[in-house]
Amino acid sequence: MNKKDKIFIAGHRGLVGSAIMKKLKAEGFLNIITRNREELDLTRQSDVEAFFETERPNAVFMAAARVGGILANSTYPAEFIYDNMQIATNIINASHKTGVDKILNLASSCIYPKFAPQPLKEEDLLTGAIEPTNEPYAVAKIAAIKLCRYYNDQYGTNYISAMPASLYGPGDNYNLQISHVLPALIRKFHLARLLSEENFDEIARNMAAIDDRQISGKDEIIEILSGLGITTGSVTIWGTGEPLREFLYVNDLADAVLFLMQGHDYTDIGEFINIGAGKDISIKDLAHMVMEIVSYDGALKHDLTKPDGTPRKLLDSSRLTALGWSPTVGIRDGITMAYEDYLKSVK
Repeated sequence: MNKKDKIFIAGHRGLVGSAIMKKLKAEGFLNIITRNREELDLTRQSDVEAFFETERPNAVFMAAARVGGILANSTYPAEFIYDNMQIATNIINASHKTGVDKILNLASSCIYPKFAPQPLKEEDLLTGAIEPTNEPYAVAKIAAIKLCRYYNDQYGTNYISAMPASLYGPGDNYNLQISHVLPALIRKFHLARLLSEENFDEIARNMAAIDDRQISGKDEIIEILSGLGITTGSVTIWGTGEPLREFLYVNDLADAVLFLMQGHDYTDIGEFINIGAGKDISIKDLAHMVMEIVSYDGALKHDLTKPDGTPRKLLDSSRLTALGWSPTVGIRDGITMAYEDYLKSVK
């Protein structure tokens, strides 16, 4: 991939896609193609094929996906598997048909078996059962990895897949109905602090900005927040808080995927490659860290009727480290920057 290549970023407005676009522009890649959801429905094969036939990009970053946490996966399993499989198959097949030189396909750590040995190695894929709460999304992501692999095997293409740790940072989704754990914690503790300060006007503005929800009174705000596990003096999170998770700042991911796209091929990477930070943290400790950064001094409670999910997810990123890449942003600094971005998003 060189600076003159025409590059398509699928999902350029999301957490990952926006970080990749920012990184590419900073590095002097200016021939970037983007389409929003209204302009191009990636789940429609004919539309995707027509787009690729017209634009004929040289390289593709596959960052588009229907994403969400345990609640969203459990509520919309059919949409999660259908939409993500359609997006992957349409983009990969259209890329092959129009001669795209290189694809970077992004997977998710939920593809690994629930009880796989830790840290997770690339060869652990499909060696055991997947965590049920993530299965629809995981199956679609595994299918995309395999599709890239078999196109490479059969057609000699150069489609690579990368498996990042849980991502967070600027541009994250803070809607509590579909957000992942870290942005959900940031927002919950921020709302809890506002509630403890009885800053109901700011809470109403926050809900209008994030949820597009107009709230008119104090009693309604208290009722809504209570339903989210936020009350005066405490915040409730799902499960025991004991599961361990690894988090990667999204700008580090953008740096890693550009590193892979510029200097490494399918023969270097294999079926896919892990991109991690090298350390994990319990959800309980993560929650306390967010509480400190947000300056919330209430109590942390646990809803033990809700699932924990996979007990631990720590990636073995030694193959990527051996190629010469490592992350630069630590978890506390990353959360601090993410919180600053969140505050900007609700103003």
